[in-house]
Amino acid sequence: MNTILAQFRIIPGKEAEAEEAMKTMAASVESKESGARTYIFHRNLKDPLAVSVWEIYADDAASAAHRATEYMAAFRTYFGPLFDPETVKIERLERIAGFSR
Repeated sequence: MNTILAQFRIIPGKEAEAEEAMKTMAASVESKESGARTYIFHRNLKDPLAVSVWEIYADDAASAAHRATEYMAAFRTYFGPLFDPETVKIERLERIAGFSR
């Protein structure tokens, strides 16, 4: 398994557009990537401009395939107009214990 936690902030005033972009991205991953096991955008309840994306892929190849998709390339173009590129933080994680249902 390959797990990624991505975090970034929505630019104030762009919340509705950003939400649509995230919904479109999640739908694309769900329908087109069999190697994606989990792909969920979360909004921080205390800071609604803060977004976390929890991604789990079957393996490194599935993660690499995700990064190479045309819709991922399109999503990257939103960093600047909708999302603050200065706030991006991406972490690769190793699972120790736990489960998904």
